[in-house]
Amino acid sequence: PADSKDTEEFKYITFTELPPFTEGHKSLMRKSMTQELFDSLKDVKSSKGYTLSNGMQAGVLRPHLGVGFTCGDEECFELFKDVINPIVQGWHQFDPATQTHASDLDFSKVVFSEEDAALFAKYVKSTRIRAARNISGFSLPAGSSKEDRLAVEEVLKAAFGKLPDNLQGTYFPLGELKGAQEEELQAGGFLFQKPGPMQLLGAAGAGRDWPSGRGIFHNPDKTVLCWCNEEDQCRIIAMENGGDVKGVFTRFCQLSNAIKTAAEGTGKKLMEHPNYGFLGTCPSNLGTGLRGSVMIVLPELNKDVHKLEEICAGFDLQPRGSSGEHSAAVGGKWDISNKQRIGFTEVQLVQKMIDGVKKLIALEEELASTAPAAAAEAGVFKLPEIEAAFDPWLAAQLAASPADSKDT
Repeated sequence: PADSKDTEEFKYITFTELPPFTEGHKSLMRKSMTQELFDSLKDVKSSKGYTLSNGMQAGVLRPHLGVGFTCGDEECFELFKDVINPIVQGWHQFDPATQTHASDLDFSKVVFSEEDAALFAKYVKSTRIRAARNISGFSLPAGSSKEDRLAVEEVLKAAFGKLPDNLQGTYFPLGELKGAQEEELQAGGFLFQKPGPMQLLGAAGAGRDWPSGRGIFHNPDKTVLCWCNEEDQCRIIAMENGGDVKGVFTRFCQLSNAIKTAAEGTGKKLMEHPNYGFLGTCPSNLGTGLRGSVMIVLPELNKDVHKLEEICAGFDLQPRGSSGEHSAAVGGKWDISNKQRIGFTEVQLVQKMIDGVKKLIALEEELASTAPAAAAEAGVFKLPEIEAAFDPWLAAQLAASPADSKDT
């Protein structure tokens, strides 16, 4: 049947029966979706009109997706918890049925000394921290009506206008950006694009009525940004060139708190839950929803990707090379970020990233210091060690050998 959220470009499918999943369907949704579970939830609908079929659609249409389920509003986390909880457990190793999540945006708790700052300034090219924030009472983008989407934009515009002086900037509706502006923002990695049909958001319906209700807010230096109605209602981003992780995190915390205060000033509140933390469209981004990352140049460790991954794993960090995970990086330039989102506070995740990157830098410097000696040694002719009684004789023979015109 027709879905009230349908547009000319996008149609929601109502699955009348459990999809006959193929071996190519890899998602956690597919693994947990039993016949019994499907039958019990197939007719459930939130007050905003989001159904089980709506949430499953991306995972059914795009077999390669890892999560395969999207939430269309706040009620989904209660209505479809028997689908969502196994996904959260599989993705985060966190059980929202028995565990609670805590937030901590006190940036003063992060340990980042002057020595650390100098070290990061030498190796880190850029730092970026982002997370999603959604406003209670409105649909999430995958299930949003045009009216809700525009209402969210108005609340956010009001919130941006109430930000403190050090975070002040300008909001640009996506549909009003001039070509040159859009190209400049895209080139700098500041702007989001309409989701493609093969992507999660495109298959979930988050690209409907594009670009209506979407936009970008940023300060003059583009070190504070907010995306309106992309994957989530608001994605907050703090970033800058260089390695001042604590400075970027400080700005991130100020922005998060300011958005919360501003939303409350308009009579709204953020979507938060004692077990799931900050709520969002994709179950992979619950809890803190925070992804903190640095771009760092590690030419020596780039020669041993396994060693780099081993160190990162010890701090629950995810290294990405030029071609994604498990690949070397062109020019030794790596993207290092936190894997975890939920079950740890924002302060803990940023501290883990700092401590892990410090360990990487220490090993990089150790490898760099031994590289010249190793190279010099590699250029000297050495006899093999064969047997204790034989080796002295061979050494004497070498020492007594006259120079040969073919020697190098």
